[in-house]
Parts: sequence; C-alpha cells; structure tokens
Amino acid sequence: MQIDPEAAGFCADKLRNLTTHLEQQYLAPKKIAGCSVRVVRHGVTAHASTMGMMDIARGKPMRDDTIFRIYSMSKPITSIALLMLLEEGRFQLNDPVYKFIPSWRRHRVWVEGEGESMTTRRPSTPMTVQHLLCHTSGLTYGGFLPGLELPVDPAYAAAGISRAGTDTLEEFAEKLSQVPLLYDPGSRWSYSLATDICGYLVEVISGQPFEAFLQERLFQPLDMPDTGFTVPDAKLERFAACYERAPDKSLRLQDDPETSRYRTPPRAPSGAGGLVGTLQDYAHFCEMLVQGGAFRGRQIVGRPILDLMTRNHLGGKSLAQMAIGGFSETSNEGVGFGLGFASTIDAAASGTVGEGDFYWGGLASTLFWVDPVEDLYAVFMAQLIPSSTFNFRGQIKNIVYGALKSPR
Repeated sequence: MQIDPEAAGFCADKLRNLTTHLEQQYLAPKKIAGCSVRVVRHGVTAHASTMGMMDIARGKPMRDDTIFRIYSMSKPITSIALLMLLEEGRFQLNDPVYKFIPSWRRHRVWVEGEGESMTTRRPSTPMTVQHLLCHTSGLTYGGFLPGLELPVDPAYAAAGISRAGTDTLEEFAEKLSQVPLLYDPGSRWSYSLATDICGYLVEVISGQPFEAFLQERLFQPLDMPDTGFTVPDAKLERFAACYERAPDKSLRLQDDPETSRYRTPPRAPSGAGGLVGTLQDYAHFCEMLVQGGAFRGRQIVGRPILDLMTRNHLGGKSLAQMAIGGFSETSNEGVGFGLGFASTIDAAASGTVGEGDFYWGGLASTLFWVDPVEDLYAVFMAQLIPSSTFNFRGQIKNIVYGALKSPR
C-alpha cells in the first residue's frame, strides 16, 4: 500500500499526530490493547497505521489483517443491502412492514403501565420500511442497552426475545410482533432491533438467505473476503480479543477469540450487530460510499439511492429533538439520521468538524465516517467495550481535518 499524505492534500507532519496521539494517550497508558486506522482522500491513502496488541494474553501484535467484531457497523451494510432491493422495484419505503411480515399488523402502542397492567392502543400510523431503516419504528433494544430502562422492555423478555441467537430470523420476527411499540411510528427516534428486521426483509423480499445475499451482492463485489457472521478455524489466528475496563480501569478480557460466539454460525445472522471483518474490508465498503455507490468500475448501488440514504429523514429535526435517551453510536446535537446512517447537519451544534458527513460506529470502539465534500473517508478499529468509553471519533476527526491543507 502506498501512503502519500501530501498527494491527498494533507500536511504530513500534522497527520502524523494521529499516530502520536493514539500511542501516547491510549496505548502507552494501556487504555486500549491496540488499534488500526486508515484515512483516504481523493482515492489516495493519506494515513495507515496499526499499533499495539490484538491479544494480550497470547502475546499477539495487531496486524493489518486483524479480524474485528464490528457490531453496529453491520447496520449500514444491512441498510445498503435492503436499498439494493428498493432500486430493483421490489418494495417502496412507505410500504407497511406487515406487507412482508403479516403478523406485524397486530402491533399496538404502549400508553401506560407495565406487565399485565399495561395499557396499549392501536398505532396512529402503520410502521413502514422507512421507519425501520430510520429507527423511528417504535421498537427498542428490549433492555439490552446499558443505562436505559423503558416501560416496554419487560415485554421483550416475556416474548422470549434474547441476544443468544437461538432463533431463526423468522422466529425472531414473529416474537417481535408480540411486543408493544414505545411510540407511534415516525414520532420519535430510538436505537433498536429494527435493523435485524431489515436483514429479515432482505431475506423475505429477495428469496435468498440473508447471509447469502450479502456475500453475493456486497462482500464479493466489494472484495470483502473476511467479512461475515463467523470466524472459521482457518482465520482464528487473526481474530482479535475484545476487552472492557475493570473497576480499577485496567483492561479485562470481555470475549476470548477461541471461545467466542463468533466461532459458531448463528441461526439468525444479526444485520444489526453480528458481523466481523477487517479494516481493509470495511475500507472497501467506505470507498464505495465515497464514490457514490461505485467500486472499481462497478455500480453497487445507485448514486440517487445513496443520496437518499444519507439525507436526514427526521422531518428537519435533529436527534436532540427526536431521540429517546440511552446509548447509541452518536451524540444527538446537530445530528440527523437517514436510512442507516447518522449525518452531521449542524457542525456548530454538534461541536464537530465535517458538516455533511455520514457515519456510524460499533460497540467495541470501531468507527467510520464518509465526507463527500472533502472526498474523504476514515476507518478506525479497536476492541474495547463499550464504545462510549472514549471519544475516539471526535479526537480522530479533529486531527484529520486539522491536517488538511488549504486549497491553492
């Protein structure tokens, strides 16, 4: 790989601060085990670095081809997959979800109370595919998000919904039809299991298993050979350990590669958070995004569809005005949400640079953003849960944009 920050329009000395910052602020004090980062502009790699360890106990250094748990960075991939079917005329964004999952016609909306004393009513508007993609469906994460308790969450447990992956996608969707919605579809925003249902819709509408569709339509054309829902034996050597912070702030193993659930194929591949992959693979996905849906001369998704996906779909509002509190992969001020991506709609309100970019991240401190204005994308991979532990996105963005040269 040729790295040329000057050709990409960066000041090389200033961009080197990215490596220095990560080494001094995170690796030296052992706040993370290791990481990998890449910055590309105008198709030129401006920065690529891999540092630290991928597995402390086994003494394995981070590699350029390390396999990471990307968790919610699965969501943009799933959303793109579903929108590929939209551009084939297979569905419309305003189609009710029950058109494809008939049992979802019985959804009701929470009014008050919990358990047997819960009062519900019919929704004022049907839930649409667009609502699922935008996280405005009324679904929640069913109690799986840290620090957030919602009155409908016990109903998820009562319906037998878990993250154990023991159900098929069809069984999972049927169980979700039993839970009350937290609000009328379209009226609020809540991070939720909705993208898992988007994955099921890919399966229902295409007639292909979800994982097979991803492999055929995205991973093979985008040259993403290490992205999938399982780490096979042949790739185990490259699978990173995942960590969390112990009470004394030291690193503690959260998921051992050799005993990880990713070693066994899931019955229900999670389009919301089930993928693993390398930084190189995800960089190819971002390259397609920054090029308006094209990759190496092949149009993967149409530019107008991608433009539609990355617009704000919250009726001119920001997440600060729409979101029900709790963890997600973004701050809320000055941020909108489209069909699978967050977007910076007001840089001043968000306190970040890069207005007009779109992005997302994953639970284990992975992140990416794409900036069509600057023709730039960046990918950062670490394995520290939760991603809210440190503000990697804000710090990395400031360093990257601070290193851009003024146009002559």
